[in-house]
Amino acid sequence: MGNVIAWQDWLVIALYFIVIGVIAWRSGRNQKSTADYFLAGRNVGWFAIGASIFTANIGSEHIVGLAGAGANSGMGMAHFEMHAWVLIMLAYVFVPFYYKAGVYTIPEFLEKRFGAKTRWFLSVVSLVAYVFTKVSVTVYAGAIVFQAFLGDTFGSPDNAFWVGAFTTVILTGIYTVFGGMRAILYTATPQAILLILGSGFITYYGLTTLAEIKNLDPNIFQGWGALVDVARENSSSFALWRPLSDGNFPWLGIMIASPIIGIWYWCTDQYIVQRTFSAKDLETARKGALFGGILKISPILIFLIPGMIGWALNKADGARFFLEIDSQTQAIKGDSVFPMLVCSLLPVGFRGLIVACLLAALMSSLASLFNSSASLFTVDIYEKLVPGKSQAHYVNVGRIATTVVVGLGMVWIPVMKLISTGGLYDYLQSVQSYLAPSITAVFLLGIFWRRMNGQAALAGLVAGFILGMSKLTIQTFFGASAGKINAPALAAIGDFNAYYSAGVLFAATVLVIVFVALITEKPKAAQTEGLTYAWLMSDAKQKAEVQASWTLTNKLFTGIILAGVIGMYIYFSFWLS
Repeated sequence: MGNVIAWQDWLVIALYFIVIGVIAWRSGRNQKSTADYFLAGRNVGWFAIGASIFTANIGSEHIVGLAGAGANSGMGMAHFEMHAWVLIMLAYVFVPFYYKAGVYTIPEFLEKRFGAKTRWFLSVVSLVAYVFTKVSVTVYAGAIVFQAFLGDTFGSPDNAFWVGAFTTVILTGIYTVFGGMRAILYTATPQAILLILGSGFITYYGLTTLAEIKNLDPNIFQGWGALVDVARENSSSFALWRPLSDGNFPWLGIMIASPIIGIWYWCTDQYIVQRTFSAKDLETARKGALFGGILKISPILIFLIPGMIGWALNKADGARFFLEIDSQTQAIKGDSVFPMLVCSLLPVGFRGLIVACLLAALMSSLASLFNSSASLFTVDIYEKLVPGKSQAHYVNVGRIATTVVVGLGMVWIPVMKLISTGGLYDYLQSVQSYLAPSITAVFLLGIFWRRMNGQAALAGLVAGFILGMSKLTIQTFFGASAGKINAPALAAIGDFNAYYSAGVLFAATVLVIVFVALITEKPKAAQTEGLTYAWLMSDAKQKAEVQASWTLTNKLFTGIILAGVIGMYIYFSFWLS
């Protein structure tokens, strides 16, 4: 594509860096304790918490991957972007227990409920997963777009890939190391605004351009009608609900896996939930989670639909809106859709805004990952091994841990570049289907079933992890497709749909937990006090305090989320009929 970034675009990008740098510097000063560094002093408002939840979720792989998913599978991935309703669960069910427990990390909550072994296991698994999936994938997805945007600016597109990757990692690492959670939270607000605004421009220009190509009035309403007409002609590939025979998105598999993955990601993952720990009170924590849910309604409209627009534009005028095709699968290379939209649709100046938008996604997600990883290592591992040190000492260890995570992510980029394909986003969703079930089962049963004990929790986590990783390993090497080993039994396991697999793994974990819990000693009352739903319902004072935090505003936010999710499900269930 050559160089598509003009001096006006560079000016917009520079302005973005200046604004983010000033906010990070001002908000990150005078951090003397771990509560300051990891939880922003537990004194953050709901708006910053909600914006940070949204920007932590929307990484560069989200923007690039969802556009590719929209072009290749239409609304098939939309179910995972309608998880705004899960944030109601976070606010209503999980936050009261986390906040009352006064914890820094999710594994710390597990220790209070089940003992130290569960904390160690979840901490180590989470750290490994963060470094080798989320950090590297986020950087890779951002770098391929810089490769398209910067072209020969640094001598070759390949050089542009590496410059984009390493520059953003280093700059994000610097402000995360020195700014901590406060810098992440307060830079999240302008980043969230930029994400929605920039992606909204792509949707606007895409629809108006599609209308113009179809000889209609160039406005978004005519463009939307044109998109619906084109999608209707290919309804089997663009429908929200797919038949059970669909190999990728069978409706039953989606309905089973989506809640399991959603509860794990939004309610039990340190990466997301840590933001609510920084709230100044329980009401604010719940309101922040719900505001994040309101923002979460938008990705379908501003990330997934542009991918479908890109597909429609390519079909209408392939020379102007060129998309790369995978030579083996003959499917559109998902990584090429977002760069094409930016380079082909947007005027000078707006491209810089979109680059800044991508930087916002990349940097906010990376910053959240770096800080969450440092929190897990410092609080859950280092402080256990080296107790009794000063708060300043642990803050410095957190900074060192963040630096190490940055370094490991950079080391892994070349490997990610070799193994990644255009189906990266779909692949990550399937991997989550193997990681999520055991953790979701442990947390749900742990809160709602007082009889569950530490032995059962550890057995469930270990068994679920082993089964999930076994499925992933078999899937990688065995199957009926070309390039895999076609051993009948193992190939059948390898090709078994990932979303059905999530249900099987969840059920297996529940059975292990129930069996071990019933044959081992019942937990003492002190081990469940403050940590189970039954205790909350039986303690009048705590119950009243929790109910008081569910204010009118929180109820209003809940209504907005439900109306948005239900409305989109109704519309997109029938939009092609």
